[in-house]
Amino acid sequence: MPTGPNPTAGALRHVLGHLLTPLLMCLGMGLAYLAAFHAPQPHDLRVDIVGSGPATQVLAQTLQDKAAGALDVRTVPDRATAATALHQQDSYGAYIPGDHPELLVASAASDTSAMAVEKVFTRVAADQNAPLKVTDLVPTASGDPTGQGIFFLLVAVSIGAYASVAVIGAAGAALPLRLRALVAVGTSLAVSLIGTLFAGPVFHLVDHGLAGVWALSWLYAAGILLIGIGLHTYLRRWTTLGVMVLFVMLNFTSSGGIYRPELQHGFFGSLHAFWNGAGLVEGIRGHVYFDGHGLGGNVLVLALWFLAGAVLVTLAGRTEARRNTEGAATVSSEETKEGMEEEMEEAVAV
Repeated sequence: MPTGPNPTAGALRHVLGHLLTPLLMCLGMGLAYLAAFHAPQPHDLRVDIVGSGPATQVLAQTLQDKAAGALDVRTVPDRATAATALHQQDSYGAYIPGDHPELLVASAASDTSAMAVEKVFTRVAADQNAPLKVTDLVPTASGDPTGQGIFFLLVAVSIGAYASVAVIGAAGAALPLRLRALVAVGTSLAVSLIGTLFAGPVFHLVDHGLAGVWALSWLYAAGILLIGIGLHTYLRRWTTLGVMVLFVMLNFTSSGGIYRPELQHGFFGSLHAFWNGAGLVEGIRGHVYFDGHGLGGNVLVLALWFLAGAVLVTLAGRTEARRNTEGAATVSSEETKEGMEEEMEEAVAV
């Protein structure tokens, strides 16, 4: 006796098909995070040796040779020049040799880079049988002693932005794309304000420049939301995976919030130059700790991602308009065909 389709088997196939997305997320997150963070090693980490005599040149060359590519060692004539380089993030440590050696660092640029430099020069000072004095010229705010609070601010704002993409795409599917885009911009404002509250009054991650932190956070969140809304037109159910690849897997790992590019695999270091998470992290660092040095370039990065989102939404709007036109034409054609069939049936009946 014939039987109909097995509803249980159909439901199971449906579940298994949808499980593919979280499994791919697991695979992607594991590959990205472990590749980026599991074995940080310095490469071409810029450090300075302060001095101008032959002994300074010998020390710099010896250190360069022993580092075998881990360090990029140069000499600078005096402490003031070394300090300027640290404030401009042109170097990550400056060693002043002598009977009482001193190491200058700027932990606000990257606490992990400062620690890597300190480890190197502690050994150098030990070879000279002298204790090393470490001076932090640009320390972080008291509420962010490790300097990694900005990274976790990035995480919070990112999650608020890309999670909202799924909600707007699903719950707002019946809304015109222009209205969805306006909702996205409004949502980015709310997300950035929440992030700013975390950074300032709640956790005191920064002790000044809160308005700039908000502006950078809004530009960053708006870019994510617009890109996500535009992608939803094309990716549909795969949108969540797509935005996670862009704004979590590749974004968090290349942001420089935990390890700067000089301590990472070259792939993530190359992304750091133009990815939006790096634009936010480095933009906030430059704004809060380094008197705006490098801020313009990071704002440009965030603005270009925002522009990419605006362009993608515009293209998606045209695609949806074309689909609606084609759908209306198909419905009209079917209605016309049904009407002709009814007329033929009436004629036959007569």
